[in-house]
Amino acid sequence: MASNLTRKELLKQDKFTVEAEHTVDFLTAHRTEVIRYGGIAVALAIIIAGVYYYRTSQASVRQQVLGEAITLTSEPVGQPAQPGAASFPTEQAKQDAVNRAFTKVSSDYSGSEEGYIAEYYLAKQALDAGKVDDARKKYQDVADHANANYASLAKLSLAQLDFAENRTPEAEKILKDLMDHPTDLVSKTQATFAYARAIAPTKPDEARKLLQQIADEKTDASQIAVTAMNDLPQK
Repeated sequence: MASNLTRKELLKQDKFTVEAEHTVDFLTAHRTEVIRYGGIAVALAIIIAGVYYYRTSQASVRQQVLGEAITLTSEPVGQPAQPGAASFPTEQAKQDAVNRAFTKVSSDYSGSEEGYIAEYYLAKQALDAGKVDDARKKYQDVADHANANYASLAKLSLAQLDFAENRTPEAEKILKDLMDHPTDLVSKTQATFAYARAIAPTKPDEARKLLQQIADEKTDASQIAVTAMNDLPQK
């Protein structure tokens, strides 16, 4: 059962390329790296969006608390702190402080946009720690209740997790929905690429067709699509 999978076992899956980035068109990773590195990339997108949201907002308490949590993620480890900033002796000490900060936002402002941003970050952290069921629960809550942008990122993470756990039909369903309903944070191209890679082992011809469409668009993702086509089973 999925609940019995360890993080090490999840990372033994075959290749899978996926991306999610707000400030660039495309970011991909091998399937064996998707849980660790894909999660970090998506979390980075959340942090970037959160920083922008925080800096342009009007002194809301919850936005301020979220901003403080976000700021902690970029504080140095093992270095003298700048005036007014924090510093941590170890990476673990930093992560503990960051988790406490995001947990406070998620708990104190549950149901708000800031709360869902915090919950998404905590889901990624849970997955990194091998707490797969906890991560899935948090991703699902964001997917079900956050606004369309953050929900789409959570859905992409759920698809990654489903695919890593060999729940291919569930992953395909989510990715097809993301293709049909793109957002600012998960574009149609991004969802299409993830879907093509998901079906590549069983439906290489369909995957090739989708990747060719991306390649023909002549965007930043085109070369990545060409490379992905080269990895498909040859006729």
